[in-house]
Amino acid sequence: MANLNIDSVKERTFDAIVIGSGMSGGWAAKELTDKGLKTLVLERGRDVKHIKDYPTTNMYPWEFEHHNVVTNDIREANPIISRCYAFNEDAMHFFVKDKEHPYVQEKPFDWIRGYQVGGKSLMWARQTQRWSDFDFEGPARDGYAVDWPIRYKDIAPWYSYVEKFAGISGNRDGIPELPDGEFLPAYPLNSVENYFSKHVKSHYKNRHVISARCAHLSKPNQIHFDQGRVQCQNRTLCQRGCPFGGYFSSNSSTIPWALKSGKCTLRPFSVAESIIYDDKKGKATGVRVIDTNTKEAIEYYADIIFVNASALNTNLVLLNSTSDRFPNGLGNDSGVLGKYVAFHNYSANISAEYDGFKDLTTDGRNPAGGGYIPRFRNVYKQETDFLRGYAAGFSAYRGHERSSDGIGEELKKNLVNKDLSPWRVGSHLMGETIPKETNYVALDKQQKDEWGMPLLKVSVAYDDNDEKMKKDYLEQMTEMFTSAGFTNIQPHSDTRNPGLDIHEMGGVRMGNDPKTSMLDKWHRLHACNNVYVTDGASMTSTSCQNPSLTYMAFTARAVDHAVSEMKKGNV
Repeated sequence: MANLNIDSVKERTFDAIVIGSGMSGGWAAKELTDKGLKTLVLERGRDVKHIKDYPTTNMYPWEFEHHNVVTNDIREANPIISRCYAFNEDAMHFFVKDKEHPYVQEKPFDWIRGYQVGGKSLMWARQTQRWSDFDFEGPARDGYAVDWPIRYKDIAPWYSYVEKFAGISGNRDGIPELPDGEFLPAYPLNSVENYFSKHVKSHYKNRHVISARCAHLSKPNQIHFDQGRVQCQNRTLCQRGCPFGGYFSSNSSTIPWALKSGKCTLRPFSVAESIIYDDKKGKATGVRVIDTNTKEAIEYYADIIFVNASALNTNLVLLNSTSDRFPNGLGNDSGVLGKYVAFHNYSANISAEYDGFKDLTTDGRNPAGGGYIPRFRNVYKQETDFLRGYAAGFSAYRGHERSSDGIGEELKKNLVNKDLSPWRVGSHLMGETIPKETNYVALDKQQKDEWGMPLLKVSVAYDDNDEKMKKDYLEQMTEMFTSAGFTNIQPHSDTRNPGLDIHEMGGVRMGNDPKTSMLDKWHRLHACNNVYVTDGASMTSTSCQNPSLTYMAFTARAVDHAVSEMKKGNV
């Protein structure tokens, strides 16, 4: 039973409740409060306030006890999270440790999580690309998954809306498969990256190497100053939390914006146990919360509920929200809740060297990370033995080399004297995976966590399509590198588990038909029209773009619809 003695029902009643304070939850909070709604934001983790709670943000390398390296003891205790590229001494306090929040792996899956206000928006890689109709139409063209109920024209104005507020750097490249946006000045490619870009453009049809688009304030506008953010300092220490607000995060942008309105109540340490459904009213009426410190159950009430707990946790909350009307999870008339989970395939990379531009090197740091190669396979027609396509990163750098030959005085001189290395180039795969019914999450029937929540059971794996895509990527990049005159080309197949891409999606997919999908074109449950899902769980397919910008646009659009429906008396 919920503890009804905590506060009065009136004090626990809001216009809207948002579950989750990360990338999409922060946007839901901002948009709801901007429209005047009294909004409760629930976050299962601790509070992290911008600047105040970034303990390592200004530390020098020598100030870290282990020089920013995670100790063997910590790695051995955290074999999953320690595989994440950002899990170092400077940011490990933002990551969920393996033993703190267990889950069940039916198949190997690395679930990377950040339980705090802001979620993973503090540690994300900040890459931002729009989808195009080539992406939204993918399932309809090849028959896998179900057709998206929306197209690019439905989302384009909302991309523009969120880009202006968040601050996205990039060039207007004029590429149909990667629409342009509302950009701040792009970070330039260096000499070798620019050389490869020109080479690809002149030697390959419909292939491009562009400056990566990223959520950094290369040249802020007034709307960014109004948020208390200033220009990115190009420190590339972003996973520590940025005291300048130079990159977009919920902590530096949307959450404080919502709180400043006076309409937002932020409640950390609050696990969303389930969404309350009223059979008589035929709608959801609130959220049941478990206080992580006291273990008390508390109920909060609202007319509109946004579920933005991150993809797999959103599935967990809905699966755990059972009632007489929905014995298999809230809105789950179709039986597809928790199914058709997909992710991005990062399991290949390639490196090489370049003997040119010996008179040049790099100066400073590029927070965008270098170049980006948009999808060029199966765009205009099916041309390979695998479905969909892949994008890729591309970067070049030149470091220093020191000789460790000799002993005594000779060794000292060798270590002091440094020479420039050859230019080194690299690329990594980011491939679209196909949503399948066999890739799913479910509630474990026996095991529960310390707050009484069922453990999430994850059964997600690569398939033959992923292997064929990886093979093609390595073949194409090897050929492109060879054509460009790169040498010492080293293709590499990664053995990483699904999940380490940190782009898990699906389980609560959108679609036109309530019999085969969970959400309508406005991101609301077909069977419960005052509950909206706009995080990664809502994705019908994954495309091969970084997904966060799309979650932002989806959320702003869905809030606009929800508030309009509320004013009409439809929720």
